[in-house]
Order: sequence, then C-alpha cells, then structure tokens
Amino acid sequence: MLPASTMFHDTCTSPPGEEITMATDYDAPRKTDEELAEESLEDLKARRAEKSSLALDIDEAELAESLELPGADLSAERLTVEVLPRQADEFTCSKCFLVHHRSQLDHESALGPVCNECA
Repeated sequence: MLPASTMFHDTCTSPPGEEITMATDYDAPRKTDEELAEESLEDLKARRAEKSSLALDIDEAELAESLELPGADLSAERLTVEVLPRQADEFTCSKCFLVHHRSQLDHESALGPVCNECA
C-alpha cells in the first residue's frame, strides 16, 4: 500500500518529442464548485469596495484635531533644533538661497555665489 502523501506523475509530450513530467498532489485539498463560485470576479470586487469604504469611515472630528492650519499661533512652541549663524567656510547661494559649504561653490556671478546644484 502507498503512503498517504504519495505523489503520482502525469506525463505529457512537448513538440520536439521531449517528455515533461509534472507532479500531481492527490492529497491536496480541492475547492468545491461553491468555493470557486465564491471567488468570482464580482465577489472580489465587492470585497475590495467594502474594504475601501471602511477606510473612509474616519471620524472627521479626529481628523480636524490632527491638522495644523497655516498661520496658526506657534508663539508658545520652542525650537528643538539649534540654529547656528552662517560659518566662515559657508556661503548662501544667490539662486536657491540655501547655505552651502565652500566646497560646493561653482562660481561667483554678478548677483553673488552660485552652488553646484544651481549652476
């Protein structure tokens, strides 16, 4: 008697006479017609629509509390980053107005220094 996990092999031929062996697992659970019908395209689309509608059910009050409006009063807020003045080996690009190290200087224009990225 064969063990329960025995796999039988189906054979088929390919065009130039080569034989290909494919394993068939007869112990694997098979889906019934009801299960196949359940996974139809319409059901999958309906499930996707249900999931997306659940994501839209966010409480608007919670959402409004988490938003910061432009022009809000931030006078009581403290900076968590220490801001240093421009150092002697740095320059401010005349095009992008960012402070760069002198190693990123491309050239001096009539308006002022220009960094490598803006050149």
